[in-house]
Order: sequence, then C-alpha cells, then structure tokens
Amino acid sequence: MKKYLNLFDFSQKVNYRTEVLSGLTVALALVPEAVAFAMMAGLSPLTGLYAAFVVGLVTAVLGGRPGMISGATGAVAIVILSLAVSHGIEYVLATAILAGIIQIAAGWLRLGKLMRLVPHPVIFGFVNGLAIIIFMSQLNQFKDVNGDWLTGSSLYIILGLVVLTMLIIWLLPKLSRAIPASLVAILVVFGIVVFFNVDTKTVGDIASINGSFPPFHIPMIPINLETLLIIAPYAFIFAGVGLIESLLTLNIVDEITETRGRGNKEALAQGVGNILSGLFSGMGGCAMIGQTLINTSNGARARLSGIVAALMLLIFIMFGSGLIEKLPMAALTGLMIMVAIGTFEWASLRTFRRMPKSDIFVMVMVTLVTVFLHNLALAVLIGVVISALVFAWDNAKRIRARKHVDKDGVKHYEIYGPLFFGSVSAFNDKFDILNDPEEVIIDFRESRVVDMSAIEALNKITERYLKVGKKLHLKHLSPDCRKLLTKADEIIDVNVLEDPTYKLVIDKV
Repeated sequence: MKKYLNLFDFSQKVNYRTEVLSGLTVALALVPEAVAFAMMAGLSPLTGLYAAFVVGLVTAVLGGRPGMISGATGAVAIVILSLAVSHGIEYVLATAILAGIIQIAAGWLRLGKLMRLVPHPVIFGFVNGLAIIIFMSQLNQFKDVNGDWLTGSSLYIILGLVVLTMLIIWLLPKLSRAIPASLVAILVVFGIVVFFNVDTKTVGDIASINGSFPPFHIPMIPINLETLLIIAPYAFIFAGVGLIESLLTLNIVDEITETRGRGNKEALAQGVGNILSGLFSGMGGCAMIGQTLINTSNGARARLSGIVAALMLLIFIMFGSGLIEKLPMAALTGLMIMVAIGTFEWASLRTFRRMPKSDIFVMVMVTLVTVFLHNLALAVLIGVVISALVFAWDNAKRIRARKHVDKDGVKHYEIYGPLFFGSVSAFNDKFDILNDPEEVIIDFRESRVVDMSAIEALNKITERYLKVGKKLHLKHLSPDCRKLLTKADEIIDVNVLEDPTYKLVIDKV
C-alpha cells in the first residue's frame, strides 16, 4: 500500500489546498494554449485538449518530476504540421503512438543522462528563447480576426484588463499566499467582465471546447512499410523534441525546487502518455514550461497539482465549456506574460561581462534559433555542438611538455594536459626524435589519454623512436592504454605500481 501512496506523494507533506488551487489555475491556462496549438497544427481544438488531458494525467502520475505539467505544445504542433496537412489526423495519431514507443525505448536505455552534456549557456538560451516565444504569442490577443492591431476602446479595454491581471499576480503574494495569485487574478478579471458586461475577447471567441470523454480510436491507416516510412521521420523528431523540452523543463524545476527529478522515468512517462494520447484522439505532447512555472510559482511541489489540472481540464471539456468559454482572454494573456517575465533568465544578462565570449555566443545563438525557427531540438543541438567544439579547441591548446635530461643522460618529457584528437598534432610537435639521446621517458602522470586518436599517436611515437634505434619508456599509463599499444610491445617500460586507474571511456553509471 505504501508503494501506491508514494506514487501520489501522499506519504510526504503536501499542502492540499495549494496543490488543488494551483491545479485549477493551470487547467484554466491550459485551455487556450491547447486550443491554439491544435489549430496551429491544422487540427480541431478538441485534439489538443484531449492530448493535454491524457498526457498531463499520465505524466503527473508516472513522471519523474512531481509538479511538472505536460500537454499539447507548440514544439509538437510545428513538427506535425506538414504531416497533418498532407495526410490528415489519422497519421498524426499514429505518429504520436510511434513517438511514444521511441520515448519509452529512450527511457529504458537510460538516455536521460545525456542531458548532463547540455551546458548551462544552452539552458540559458533555451529558457530565454521560450520566454520570448511565450511573450510574442500573447501579442495575437491584441489583434482582430483580420490580423490587424486593435485600436480605440477595444485596445484600451484589453490592455487595462491585462495590466490589472499582472498587477494582481505581482502584488498579491506580497500580502498573502493563501490562494494562488494567478487564480485570484483570473477570477477578479472574470468577475469585472461579467458584472460590468465588458465587451472583450473570450475563450469562446477562439473556438468551442465542448466535448465528451476522449474517445478510444485506433488510427485508421494502412499497416505497411510505406506508412511506416511516412510517419517514422516525424515520430523520431516528435520524440526527440518532446524529450529535450521535457528534460530541460525538468532541469529548470530541479533548480527552482532544489530537488532532483528522474529523467529516465520522465522519458518513460512521456512515452506512455503519447501512446495513450494517440489511442484517445489526442495529438500528443510533452512538458509545458509555461504551465509548469505557473504551477511551481504557486507553490505546488507534488503530483496532486498535475492530476487536478488534468481532471479539471476534462471537467471543463465535458461539463463546463459554457462557463470556460466566457473567460476573458485578457486574464489568461496577463498570466502568460507574467510567466514569460518570470521564465526569462535576467541573471544571464548581468553575466555578459563575466562569461567567456564563447558561452555568450552559444547562449545568444540558442535563443535566436529557438525564437525564429521554433525548433527547440535544433537549437539545443547547435548549442551543444558549438560548446563541444569550443571545449575541444581550448583543451587542444593545453597540452604541454616539460623537458629535461637527468644525470644519466636520459631525456624526460613530462606531459600535462589531455591527449585527445584535438591535441594530437601539438603533442607530436613536442618531440625532437633525431636529436634526442638513446633513451627517452615520456611521463603521463599529469596527463590523461582520452580517445583512440591519442592511442594511435602513442603507437606512432613509439614506432618513430624504434626506427631510429632509440629506447622509449612510457610511464604512468592506464591499463587501457597499455593493452591498446600493440605496436610498442618490445620497447614500452611501464611503472605498474604507480599507474593511474582512470579509463579511456566514460563509465556506465
């Protein structure tokens, strides 16, 4: 029984009022987002709402990060847009199922630990880019149906309501945290609009959210190789984008709450959620950083808030659509703008003068790619690749050799700095083979042999000394290196007692 209580975090100290009220607030904020993302992908609004319910509920129960909110997202909508246009909803549902299978495989293979390779400047750039996207997406609420900017009283009304919402969210926590400020703001603005009969844009003006329980539906597509070739590319991108956004969101919540989530468990939950989403008429999804930050800023830390958000969203769809459709978009817009302001890493701007130029470049590049291409996976990949190249270049320049000849006429090369593919050329330039004495020692006490390029460099240097008839000793190499140095068996003299125990490759932890 205790195992199941832990699943819902009831065994821990949980502020039930905070969790329930925060879940309600998140559910209200999920409605326009899910509708907008579904329409962005060319699908019906209910497709996004069903995905938000199914994925949100599954990840809230099974996910690796209590308090994190998942649902239909813009990142997923962009991936499936062309598929939806060219092949229709059935192929989208099948893609969500296949993407879920891929994500489960990633979790089972424990690929979540690859997030360790994402540098902090990449996370800064990712977060800042998402904050800008969230803010810019809210600007559409200040336009009419023709895409023209509002003017006159219509503009002043929505602007005033947005500002009022933001002020409540900002000021109320300074007075009391008994009720989430974002929920109070939504209710106050809703009351003003209804009581004074204010003419302003509502959720119902975007689309109807009236529906039933998500219907079970097996995608009606041909089961053959041709179909697989159509959906597989989209599914792999869907799975990759979903995992990257989810695991980065998990890392952000880890920093906020000073706790540690479980990336592999989250990958498994995302996979299960997307499979069920595809089987219950949803477009699929992943973690939503905006709604997650609403939840954490309200003080929610347990799974209960995510469960309440998903269930309340279902209640809205089945029973409360008439009321929810009357919610003023100004209240939700003000809420999301405050989320954008809170999401942006303002501290990253203050570190411009102190950060290395390469880190600043990576951060700015990731932000720009995120904002202008809306491709989170590409943005993160570019940031990681640039960071890796900069790291390799910097370390390639650190290889050094202290040289001296001892009283016995033996020349010592004391190497320090990593020996890897980037530093091999500089390493080879350190030696004066023709002019060296008959006996040479290369000491790796302060160096590390990192990869196969380094091993091959050692093979070649021993071979070059052998050709001129000179004796070479390689000291303080790890057992891995000695096993791989196949070309130097006869001339290597290794001090086994002092050998380091480091390995050539990363461990399997």
